[in-house]
Amino acid sequence: MYFYLNSNKMFFIFILFFSTLISISSNSWLGCWIGLEINLLSFIPLISNSNNLLNSEASLKYFLIQTIASVNFLFSILLNLILFKNFEINYLISILINSSLFLKMGSVPFHFWFPNIMEGLSWLNCFILMTWQKISPMILLSYYMNKNFLIFIMILNVIIGSLGGINQTSLRKLMAFSSINNLGWMLSALMISENLWMLYFSMYSFLISMMCFLFYIMNLFYINQIYNFNINFYIKISILINFFSLGGLPPFLGFFPKWIIINFLMNNELYLISFIFIMMSLIMLFFYTRIMYSSLLFFNYKFKWFKIFVKNKSMIYINYFNFLSLLGMIFSTLFFF
Repeated sequence: MYFYLNSNKMFFIFILFFSTLISISSNSWLGCWIGLEINLLSFIPLISNSNNLLNSEASLKYFLIQTIASVNFLFSILLNLILFKNFEINYLISILINSSLFLKMGSVPFHFWFPNIMEGLSWLNCFILMTWQKISPMILLSYYMNKNFLIFIMILNVIIGSLGGINQTSLRKLMAFSSINNLGWMLSALMISENLWMLYFSMYSFLISMMCFLFYIMNLFYINQIYNFNINFYIKISILINFFSLGGLPPFLGFFPKWIIINFLMNNELYLISFIFIMMSLIMLFFYTRIMYSSLLFFNYKFKWFKIFVKNKSMIYINYFNFLSLLGMIFSTLFFF
């Protein structure tokens, strides 16, 4: 594994994965709620650190937010069970259940906690929060979905996720708003098909894992660190490829699932939603390009001891995966047709 983990953290990560399996394989709503609670109680020890005030603050904020979401989720389920014995779909109750799940995954308009908590986490915990912690709420959302409300929320996600990341200087907050933007795409994929959601989520997790690993080995947390340090040129190219693939630029692999989603939206005559999604992706690509364009053109003359040398064999695999991401669109196009 790329990150240093002791035995205690490995145990909590195992419980984290196990709790997600409990939630998505449960036959009752109470079992789903129990799985979400175990997930919460296993993630708190991962992010809490008594030696770091930011981690302690983030763990406390995360606990409070997730507890509120869990209480709302349980209240909505019991209210629906009391009022409607056969558990038929009620419009107001479905909005309450969906809202509690949106709060758990950090979706708009309940997203305000997400960038603040991301700012106090390590890159491994950021990766878990952006990927694995979204699985249970999204699968539970597919069981009890209010489509009109979901369309409104996914449009808000892509708009706020793209506009919120423009003036960010912290890479963790930038990745948080990027995750909010991609959450809008994932919700649209979930509304279309669960297989399409699995495809999008797996590719998104792959790209996010590469970004978090690169930032971890370079110890990068702010954008000006990419500008100031004489980082190896190949590492800058790797970050550039990953940013473009994450934004959905056509030659790269990240464009493939977005292309399928746009295709389905156009076939269902949802032209306005397709237009909003494409425009917001262009805004995402704008500030990705602005970061990497400046970092590639800045050649600061510094002392030799400021230069970063990465002697890590894992960079070979990262470069190989970047090559796959660059050429993956060609193979995926052939596969699609």
